This record gives sequence, C-alpha cells and structure tokens, in this order.
Amino acid sequence: MTDPTARPADPIRPTDAEARTLARDLIAHARFAALAVLDPDSGAPMVTRIALVPGPDGVPLTLISTLSAHTSALAADPRCSLLIGEPGEKGDPLTHPRLTLQARAEPADKTALKAHYLSLYPKATLYYDFGDFGLYRFAPLAAHLNGGFGKAYRLTPADLAQ
Repeated sequence: MTDPTARPADPIRPTDAEARTLARDLIAHARFAALAVLDPDSGAPMVTRIALVPGPDGVPLTLISTLSAHTSALAADPRCSLLIGEPGEKGDPLTHPRLTLQARAEPADKTALKAHYLSLYPKATLYYDFGDFGLYRFAPLAAHLNGGFGKAYRLTPADLAQ
C-alpha cells in the first residue's frame, strides 16, 4: 500500500564535479543567451536574445544599448535570468544541456574589458564604442543545470566560480 503522505523523491541530483564543469563550459562557450528581466511598467517578464561572452573571471558579460527596453528594466531591477545553451543539430532539443543562471546585472568597466570582449565577439567591433552601449556582468545568484534528460542540478555561485 502506498503512503498518501509520502513525498516523491527529489529529482534534483547532488551537484558534483561533472555538473560544475558542464555549467562552466556552457558559460565559457556561449556567444548568446536569452535574457529575462521584469518590465518596470507592468512587472511582467520580458525575454530577449543578447550577445554573451565569459569575463576573465568566468562571469558572463554582455554589451547592451541604453536604448533597449531590457537596459531600463535592469536599471529598475538588476535581478535577471539567463538561459544559456542551445540544442544541437540532431535529436530532441530537450536532451541537450542548458543552464538557467539567476543573476544580478552589474555595470562592468567597458574600457578595461574591450580587448577581452572583442577577442571573443569580434562582430561587436562595429558598435562597441558607441556611446549608448554599456558593458554588464551577470553576477551569479543561483543556477539550475539541465544536463540532459534526467540530469538536473542546483548550483551555487561557488559551483560556477573558476
């Protein structure tokens, strides 16, 4: 007989070295991500695609215009979320690894990080120096890794640190 008060087993696996490495690799190799912010007027979630590179410390960086809606949303509330990782060319998209990074967007030193950013995302040379573009880093608060079917993990900022 089944106990009706029994809780189902936690589907989240204990975080291990393999999960940490996979999460760091997803960040290191990402050149774009989906950014979710909260619209300051309505409070509703808003998602957009952004360019992304890992900073020298492994924390993701992006260059965004002050003219974009997500920049004003981050100014109002710097809490955000990134979805990093794309499906491969073949197979079920849900079997490919992806990382949801809950973060706090912080201004970064655009001048000091210019050579680093452009070495990883050279197409940004066209607009990097435009006055309306700012560089932001996404300081991790927590992360959720789906390493493929049945491989879910919760990660801390320490798990993501290089």
